[in-house]
Amino acid sequence: MSLVANLYRRFAHLVHELAKFGSVGAVAFVITVGVGNALHTGLGMGPLTSNGIATVIATTFAYVANRFWTFRHRDRTGLGREYLLFFALNGVGLVITELFIGFTHYVLELTGPIAFNASLVVGTGVATLFRFWSYKKWVFLPTSAPPVDPASGLPEAGRPVSRPQEAAGEDAARSTGERPQVTQAG
Repeated sequence: MSLVANLYRRFAHLVHELAKFGSVGAVAFVITVGVGNALHTGLGMGPLTSNGIATVIATTFAYVANRFWTFRHRDRTGLGREYLLFFALNGVGLVITELFIGFTHYVLELTGPIAFNASLVVGTGVATLFRFWSYKKWVFLPTSAPPVDPASGLPEAGRPVSRPQEAAGEDAARSTGERPQVTQAG
């Protein structure tokens, strides 16, 4: 078997998640650019305000698309918890993008639409790397993660997840589209 086939088989789940995440991100980016440019160049809003508003709109779309498409196979730990964390982590991503836009506009004094869009593209690219990593780590948890305390939103200590049938259950679930049953030892 070829090296490429082995690598693909080993990382197929990650490749599929990245492709879906990228598709959602592309649509969210179009929303951000469209709304941001309409507010900044069309209505004369400041670059940071227009990007902030556009990002909130795009984030709402991205949460729904990522929860119900990209990461639908991952554990659900509560819509409120996920939504709050998703927006908090997007806030960090927004700060990353705003730093690029603010530096370009206020430090370099490049104030035209090309400079705005160039800094938006670069900032969004850097923020996207952070978002993908952080969503997988804190928002859309893997099925092997410990259960989450609904009150605090933090993983419960000392309650490991039992995984004896995981491999067979996940293979069957992938073929039928169902989620595997996870039992907890305790």
